[in-house]
Amino acid sequence: MGRPDLNRRQLLAAAGGLAVAGSFGFAALGTGADALASDADTRVRYWNLFSGGDGANMIAMLDSFRKEHPGIAVKDSTLQWGNPFYTKLAMAAAGNRAPELGVMHVGRVAGFSPGRLLDPWDEALLARYGVRKADFNPALWNRGVIDGKLYALPLDIHVQLCFYRKDVLKKADLLGDDGRMIPVGSTGEWFDVLKKAKQVQKKGLQTIGLWTNDQNFQWWFFVAFYTQLGGRWFDDGNTEVLFDADKATQVLEFLRQHVTDGYVIPGAPTGEQFINGAPFTWEGNWSVPVFSGAKLDYGATPLPPVFGEPATHAESHAFVLPHQSGRGGATNEAAHELAAYVVTHAQQWAAGGHIPAYTPTLSTAAYQKLEPQNEYVSAMDHQATEPKVWFAGSTGVLAQDLGPVVVSSTTGSAKPAAVAQRMKSRLTTLLASKNPMDGRTAAQGGTAA
Repeated sequence: MGRPDLNRRQLLAAAGGLAVAGSFGFAALGTGADALASDADTRVRYWNLFSGGDGANMIAMLDSFRKEHPGIAVKDSTLQWGNPFYTKLAMAAAGNRAPELGVMHVGRVAGFSPGRLLDPWDEALLARYGVRKADFNPALWNRGVIDGKLYALPLDIHVQLCFYRKDVLKKADLLGDDGRMIPVGSTGEWFDVLKKAKQVQKKGLQTIGLWTNDQNFQWWFFVAFYTQLGGRWFDDGNTEVLFDADKATQVLEFLRQHVTDGYVIPGAPTGEQFINGAPFTWEGNWSVPVFSGAKLDYGATPLPPVFGEPATHAESHAFVLPHQSGRGGATNEAAHELAAYVVTHAQQWAAGGHIPAYTPTLSTAAYQKLEPQNEYVSAMDHQATEPKVWFAGSTGVLAQDLGPVVVSSTTGSAKPAAVAQRMKSRLTTLLASKNPMDGRTAAQGGTAA
């Protein structure tokens, strides 16, 4: 099948949902910015969205690859995170100006027109460089498979966690003999834990940081607890909405209760409060370097299984092959080799709090010594993910649409039951919409209203 043209207007509207022309660009260049001028036999351009500590860890991994593979020059470019990155990557792929290698959130792959804007991985070539399906969590690997072909090679999962202060919980008798937070298995047990912690915490601080005003975090928390309840989104063919408004209402009431019972200070800086002594905060695993750097006595577990089944929200950074009309040969092989190297040498990546996707890494002595990473590694087996549809994924239309309505429930500006019905209505509208990046539909077909 031919590859339909994707015009600039379609890509700007579709790749970011809210992206605007001119908003994207290079935020920084990695250490390989001069790679195209080197004497190496093969050159690989690699676009990513990693800044801060993640950026430093990625550069360290790339430098190790360069040292071991002097015949491959890597030009790594770090672009602005979020919609600007996806817009630029889509336009480059559509215009045949794409790099040999890129990074995406796995949740965005289904909507990124696999086969048109992305090329599939050669699994035999990956196996030559030590990457095989058997070495990955099956559910995670399969998230990157579209129509039987692998389009996303997982690097990690990054998850939402329950961070807790051991010094505070010890005073409240909430630590087990192993020095970790006592297990919780119901909403009643969870609020009992918060009540006990509040009794011993510093005055003027909240008991738990919940990001009540943030649409992304509220959406991620909702996905986790809705999954714990066994809630479904759509049927297997993604043709019918199966969203359970009653289960959604349970989750929304649970999130709201943290505010009504006085455990949250709406709008308070969650990380800062935790560093200053708040007993709990729910944050992404990327906060591990921050809290460890602050020399806190803390732990981190997956979000508590208050509805019975363990599940915590998870996304994944994955390597992708942006479409190139002439993909193949030495540069394509080098892209496979580079991605495989980083995936199989992800101990450095774990320092940023991410759980490496390559499971042999998880069984190494070095990884098992990492704290608190060794406490929440079980999240790999209990991933709560968004549905595999074109409008899902990090900074995608689904989060932009439903995140704000979850916030309205948590903060009290709307009733949980009414919000659950609104969510079901929006899911119905989105499912009936067409992917504006599939090369066939108008740009306005699937953007948020």
